[in-house]
Amino acid sequence: MPNLRFLRGYNDAVVLGLARSGAVTRVDLAEGSGLTPQAVSKVVGRLIADGLLVECGTRNVGVGKPRTLLRLVADSRLALGAQVERDELRVVLTDLAGDVLDRAVAPLPADFGPAEFVAELTRLVDRMRTDRLLGVGIGFVGPLDHRTGVIHDATALAKWHDVPLREVAEQRLGLPVVVDKDTNTAIVAEAWRRGEELRDAVLVLVGTGLGAGLLLDGQVHRGARTNAGEFGHTTIQLDGPRCVCGRTGCVEAVHNAAARAGDLDRATSVVGTAVSDLVQLLDVDHVVLAGRAVLAAPDDYLAGVRAKLPTAEWLPVDVGITPLADDVVAAGAAMLVLSEFYGRPR
Repeated sequence: MPNLRFLRGYNDAVVLGLARSGAVTRVDLAEGSGLTPQAVSKVVGRLIADGLLVECGTRNVGVGKPRTLLRLVADSRLALGAQVERDELRVVLTDLAGDVLDRAVAPLPADFGPAEFVAELTRLVDRMRTDRLLGVGIGFVGPLDHRTGVIHDATALAKWHDVPLREVAEQRLGLPVVVDKDTNTAIVAEAWRRGEELRDAVLVLVGTGLGAGLLLDGQVHRGARTNAGEFGHTTIQLDGPRCVCGRTGCVEAVHNAAARAGDLDRATSVVGTAVSDLVQLLDVDHVVLAGRAVLAAPDDYLAGVRAKLPTAEWLPVDVGITPLADDVVAAGAAMLVLSEFYGRPR
């Protein structure tokens, strides 16, 4: 994995991460980090000199001198994130707080290959390129290896077999690159947005494909080969339609067949049934729905999923639509870059 950190050490990263939550004092930073006041003062001095923190007023604390407030200079560093659908590329620009500042979208040709993709990615990245960029995150169709940045036989993309995307993109862009599954970057975005509120959750992404990002005990679960979440390729109908993965009766295939036929009730019921199985299997208490199909009919998908979930009072499950809308995958990919900058595990 490329190391995107230029901070001068672990303490710098910890202090900057605490400042991401809002205006803080040096005392707040010492209490939150466990560092001594003297160590915090040195770290804060460095971060102010680097343009990452700025003093922004004072806070009265009763008797004694008011405490100086510090805030993150969110636009001092930026990150780019990309979502790769089977027919579209979306790139967003985010600041250090993870807020989306700009975006660009371009169609991708049918069955596009690595050369076509990297050329289009370069074009969109160059539109938003700045000397404040930390790097680029890419949320891609799986299966892939998050650790090496290699795409393994991406479903329904025949030209993507053992493609070292991270290496190729870094050479072309001249920037550090992080690659992960689109569903994983989406759940990263939700975890950033909701913090400790979200501990055990699934994000179900319904676009040209169908998959799930898993957050278990507060950590993104990628599995032994970083390929967890192939939710769309679990069997829901033994005699169902053939799927692009080569099997029959997959959730994705059955859902897409119903959607193409205009049978929205069946399409949402299929997703609801499959999500209910996922909830029962993993015992999560939050379900987040995302993807172009969901965004086109949010009320229908919400109703379809809620109708299939457990009804016992002791098994409450919160179901909602991501407020990040079309940006959730790309924004999450950018947040992977930011997580490395803050010294946090991906």
